[in-house]
Amino acid sequence: MENYKMNLKGLSSEEARKLQEYFGKNELVKEKKGNFIKKVIHIICEPMFLLLIVAAVIYFILGEPRDGSIMLIFVIGIISIDVIQEWKTDKTLNALKDLSAPHITVIRDGKENRIASIDLVPGDLMVIHEGVKIPADGVILSCNDLCVDESSLTGEAEGVWKVVKNDVTEKSDYWRRDYCYAGTLVTQGTATVLIDKIGVSTEYGKIGVDIASAPDEDTPLQKQTGKLVKVCALIAIVLFLAVGTFTYFNIPDHSFKPRIIESILSGITLAMAMIPEEFPVIMTVFLSMGAWRLAKKQSLVRKLPSVETLGAISVLCVDKTGTITMNKMSVQETWTFNCDNNILIETMGLGCETDAYDPMEKAMLSYCNEFGITKEHLFNDELITEYAFTNELKMMGHVWRRDGEIVIAAKGSPERILTICNLSDKDRELVEQKILEMSMEGLRVIAVATRKLEREIDIPKKITECSLNLLGLIGLTDPPRESVKKDIEVCKKAGIRVVMITGDNGVTAASIAKKIGMKDSDNIITGDMINSMSDEELCEKVKNVNIFSRVVPEHKMRIVKAFKENGKIVAMTGDGVNDAPALKYADIGIAMGKRGSEVAREAADLILMDDNFTTIVETIKDGRRIYDNIRKAVGYVFTIHIPIAFASLLAPILGISPAAILLLPIHVVLLELIIDPTCSIVLERQPAEEDIMDRNPRNPKEKLLNLRLFTKSIIQGLVIFAASFITYLFILKQNVENSSVARAMGIVIIMISNLFLVQVNSSNDDFVFQTVRRLMKDKVMWAVNILTILVVLVVLYTPIASFLKFEALTGVQFLASVIIAASAVLWYEIIKLIKKLKAI
Repeated sequence: MENYKMNLKGLSSEEARKLQEYFGKNELVKEKKGNFIKKVIHIICEPMFLLLIVAAVIYFILGEPRDGSIMLIFVIGIISIDVIQEWKTDKTLNALKDLSAPHITVIRDGKENRIASIDLVPGDLMVIHEGVKIPADGVILSCNDLCVDESSLTGEAEGVWKVVKNDVTEKSDYWRRDYCYAGTLVTQGTATVLIDKIGVSTEYGKIGVDIASAPDEDTPLQKQTGKLVKVCALIAIVLFLAVGTFTYFNIPDHSFKPRIIESILSGITLAMAMIPEEFPVIMTVFLSMGAWRLAKKQSLVRKLPSVETLGAISVLCVDKTGTITMNKMSVQETWTFNCDNNILIETMGLGCETDAYDPMEKAMLSYCNEFGITKEHLFNDELITEYAFTNELKMMGHVWRRDGEIVIAAKGSPERILTICNLSDKDRELVEQKILEMSMEGLRVIAVATRKLEREIDIPKKITECSLNLLGLIGLTDPPRESVKKDIEVCKKAGIRVVMITGDNGVTAASIAKKIGMKDSDNIITGDMINSMSDEELCEKVKNVNIFSRVVPEHKMRIVKAFKENGKIVAMTGDGVNDAPALKYADIGIAMGKRGSEVAREAADLILMDDNFTTIVETIKDGRRIYDNIRKAVGYVFTIHIPIAFASLLAPILGISPAAILLLPIHVVLLELIIDPTCSIVLERQPAEEDIMDRNPRNPKEKLLNLRLFTKSIIQGLVIFAASFITYLFILKQNVENSSVARAMGIVIIMISNLFLVQVNSSNDDFVFQTVRRLMKDKVMWAVNILTILVVLVVLYTPIASFLKFEALTGVQFLASVIIAASAVLWYEIIKLIKKLKAI
């Protein structure tokens, strides 16, 4: 199997498949798959299901195997719903993990392919560039300005400049300069690497670093609702004891054993009604399904908690290039200074990397090609040395031996290039005026300079030590995306402040800002100004500034920190290795999916698959929708549990016989079968309300179940309870023998109210007919509604009715139940109307 090392043209797909069969996957720890039985047991151990099973056992002890069997069938039904929902959630999350898995470019079948890093095999030719986290060990076959951060292995913070294997002259120590190691980061340059070791065979694997997936943690919302369930469970235990005791003394005519069992059943009924076990389901389903829907819209959520934070974003910090603009650079204008245009263009090409990765350099080389200056002509001579580009220098240069002469070709930011050029004051003033003119046209301006030397010994060690002659200026354009202006307006209405952060100069940034309608486009802070400011001064300045120019990635974290200190919820975009700290520090880190580095993606909460500003806006909108729907679902669960709980509580207090009470444990289970799908399927699918992007961002400190929502839920629940329980009492008082009819009408009212309640609470402002019209074509909504009605008809008009201690209702009784149910819920439409009239 050693022959793989000899193939330097890339493997074929078949060779790669055979090598993977031999070497296995490129992973340190195999992913542990969840045990299905354990998941089922975990669900059964929930307080609600334990109560259900206890109730079923009591029915069997009571000598009612029929009731006990029906109870167990219902229990299995509810558990099945939860298992299916969890399975779907796991499937969704696994799909999201597959989407966000690290990828790498390899040469296979003679061409470049992008594959999952886990599928790398020894013998693959891997292409790496700035920002890539190296996924395997390998030998460097070719490289340009390659610098790698190996601190994760060696502990040394200083980057290691890599060389091609044949260029190694010094005696190599353990950590080789002609070799790349898994787990290290490319901070600069490009290279082609022949994969040598994968998985546990790499140096990263040998030292036993555990990179297994971190255990899933509950989101803040899940923790909040978990506490709520525990509080309700504690209240349920207290009420279970109280109602059980009350019932025991309420039926002195029963013998001891039936008396105890009836008391326990009454207590269990109330306890079941008090535990809103749907809350954890709501959190898991809504967040995971929300993340899946966002992924289909080109916005990949890596961390579920970020879904709930999206709706609270108040400041959106975005890069200009590629996010606001189209990231399609092209040379639009050239301006020569005391030289021929062809010399300017050729020198510009000589200053580019031979294997261009940067979009600007690609645009420059393409422009050279238009003038007949090919890459072969540019790069066919000897490259003596190079001055690497850094964010601090903002310029770079190459030293060539061409036609017996030594030529320095340099390019970069005009402000920096001019510092190493020989110019008179008059000439400098002329050049600066031209730079301003080009910048005001929205062009990104690059200065080009050169110098010829006679001897190699005269080559300066640093670019800052050079004394060059300015050749001219290059004006590149990257036009704004067509939709950005409209998106900026949407953000303004939504109370979201858009901040542009760019490495370009302020004049160019201001020109773009004006084109897209950003506020205060002439008020700009530069990177140099940030360097001279204290943190307190920066906090004050960011209150009124929306454009930051000539910033290096290190400034981004200070800007984010300043906004956060001012109490803002900040979303931050980034694409490079050095952007990772700012992405981590922001409330929502957004990495660019197309041009972003693997390191930036790992640090981010969201990955923007199309690098499009519109996608960010749509993601925020969907984040608000998800949070809105979670709140609606929580309010709905509280509302629908109130009539169940109060009916279970009042029956023994009013001295109603246990055989005639409205709700037995089996009926609570029946209602749970309807509540679970309603809150976790129907409400999750609700579209965004029409005014969702006309509101200011929500207060992140606001509780999920605030006083307003809690009060609304209590009132709605009490009205439904009153409608159901009063109807039940009215029928029961007419004839005690009619308990099965009274029970049927009372429970049908709750079940039908449930359908109306979902539609009424689907929107805080829109009327029911508007909600129904919006969802008219939603097949899932129709399926849930029709299924609920079918369940009502089945439990009333089939033999199941006698098992459930129901009696078939007459047409008049059924119609009366529907009218009462509608009245018990639709009154809230009048509240909406009053609110709309007040707002006029």
